[in-house]
Amino acid sequence: MNQPIIIAARRTAIGNVGGMHRARPIETLGATAVMAALADSGLGAADIGEVIMGNAAGGGGNPARLIALSAGLPDTVPAITVDRQCASGLDAITAGARLIQTGAVEAVIAGGAESPSTAPWRVEKPASLYRGLPRFFGEAQFAPGAAGDRNMIEAAERVALERGISREMQDAYALASHERAAAAAAAGLFDAEIVAADGGAERDEGPKPGLKPETLARAVPLLPDGTVTAGNSCPVSDGAAAVVMVSHRLHARLGHPPGLAFVDSAAGGVDPQRLGLGAIPAVERLRDGLGERWNDLGAIEFNEAFASQVLATTAALDLPVDVTNPHGGAIALGHPYGASGAVLVVRLFTRMAREGVGGLGLAMVAAAGGLGVATAFATVCLPQKK
Repeated sequence: MNQPIIIAARRTAIGNVGGMHRARPIETLGATAVMAALADSGLGAADIGEVIMGNAAGGGGNPARLIALSAGLPDTVPAITVDRQCASGLDAITAGARLIQTGAVEAVIAGGAESPSTAPWRVEKPASLYRGLPRFFGEAQFAPGAAGDRNMIEAAERVALERGISREMQDAYALASHERAAAAAAAGLFDAEIVAADGGAERDEGPKPGLKPETLARAVPLLPDGTVTAGNSCPVSDGAAAVVMVSHRLHARLGHPPGLAFVDSAAGGVDPQRLGLGAIPAVERLRDGLGERWNDLGAIEFNEAFASQVLATTAALDLPVDVTNPHGGAIALGHPYGASGAVLVVRLFTRMAREGVGGLGLAMVAAAGGLGVATAFATVCLPQKK
């Protein structure tokens, strides 16, 4: 089959809800990332065969089409939106890779965008239009009531309790995430991947340089007698990310630029009451399919929804901690839901295609409802070392 290769990857800065992107709708954020990635790729807008974008908390419809048109792509370019909640952006990139593998298209733009700051409110109709009032709700249902549809915080607490992950362990992990992200930002390691939404310069709002352990220790648990706090969980965020992926034939015609080759992807599911562990079966399936190649892991990006979830998952899979989120993760950077999986791939692109980290790259996400997605990449045509 055709080999899909990512040749460009960009993202917006990630903003806190109500922060830097508070007046920027999803199409503005998404189009910003799409236009930057397309410009980096050297392709024209008419070269794109499909646009696939992830979105989890928007107003519905087809945000990918809105983003594509806002980015100035011809109206002849089709677009489709993917929703597997937190894994949506990663699924969108995987779907694009599968299209290229089958020969259906030669070039795809894929990624994700999320704007909780501008997303419409969700309102539930009363049982009778003549009695009762509408009810506002912030989270959709992901499992039948009989299955125990835990909310995210309850599930994170359950994982912490069952896996023996203490408050101190969670806080220590959160502190490390902020320290790594702040150090990476200060060193300019995000500069090549971030594009400002309105020109100029922007940085991620989430990382807290100088965060102290005692500050995290003072955070009040989100549930009575719990260990999960706002400090050791990700913030709700706005942001977008996009990649341009081409076939190996088009990659050759472009002169073999540095990039990431799509290797394989897998999805899995767990008990919805332990939804934070959804990445475990996905990674296990991917690992089984890769065989000995799995031992060449050189870079891992794992979405940090909760410290308890990350600690439990990395321990269960025995992942090498030294190559996992070395520049921080969502606890510090933020979690723009449907864009987060694509942000992971942009981060891998920076580490591997831009900076030359070799071996196998892994992006992994656990999603609402007890689902998980894991995708592997490998570098092609490494950049020349200076």
